[in-house]
Amino acid sequence: MRAGRTTAAAGLAGALALTAFAAPAAEAADTGITVSNVDVNGGKPIVVGTTQVVRPGVSFRVTWPAGHSLATIDANPFLYHDTTPAQGFTSGGIWHGIITCDEDNSRAANCAGDFYIAPPYRLDSNNDATTWKVAFNAMVWTPDDRLKSREYLTGLGSTQLKRAAKATVNASPEPVVKGRTLTVTGRLTRADRARHTYVGYGGKAARLQFRKAGTSTYSTVRIVNADSTGALRTTVTANADGYWRWTFGETATTGGASAAGDYVDVR
Repeated sequence: MRAGRTTAAAGLAGALALTAFAAPAAEAADTGITVSNVDVNGGKPIVVGTTQVVRPGVSFRVTWPAGHSLATIDANPFLYHDTTPAQGFTSGGIWHGIITCDEDNSRAANCAGDFYIAPPYRLDSNNDATTWKVAFNAMVWTPDDRLKSREYLTGLGSTQLKRAAKATVNASPEPVVKGRTLTVTGRLTRADRARHTYVGYGGKAARLQFRKAGTSTYSTVRIVNADSTGALRTTVTANADGYWRWTFGETATTGGASAAGDYVDVR
């Protein structure tokens, strides 16, 4: 914020530079900065896969003490869990990306931007699928660019990070004679943080759903539990042309997923 109305996280390919956020050593002290109205990802869980960068939104309002301006204060949001704010900020936390602040009077601004989550670098354990606390690294600077005071602002809310999941489906034979048996298979997988790949979601219950050709709504036919490798298999009677899929809802640690419908021609 000292650089103007916009700040940005440094670093590409997941290697965010801590120097974009760090400051010279200083004793923790009351900065007089306050943060309110914090919103992360619209209040929804953040679902992250194995390789694709995710940039969930963040917005907040910041105020600062008399004698300062948006150019001489910082209020940088970050996420952390199972550690102290200081440790979360320096290692293991999730830092902000681009933040833009619009000053609406002499000592307040409304800010909006995002967090930068590069899974292979920021998330390395399945324990990261948990509740993350929201905090801010607040700093006040002198006009000659020296750090005057610094503190971590906490108690500003939390957000849930979840492992992304996938579902596949295959219905056969195709085409099939009406009244004959149709075998529907598939597999459930979810992101593994340690291995940075998708692994079988064993034991998870999935709904087998059918959408008749010419309609837009799926109906649940039955519920099947995946085996230890995440594989699904069941048989049904073929009665009409349409699409088959496996689907399941999100859990405390994992996002939901639905397979793209597999069309079967019934003759």
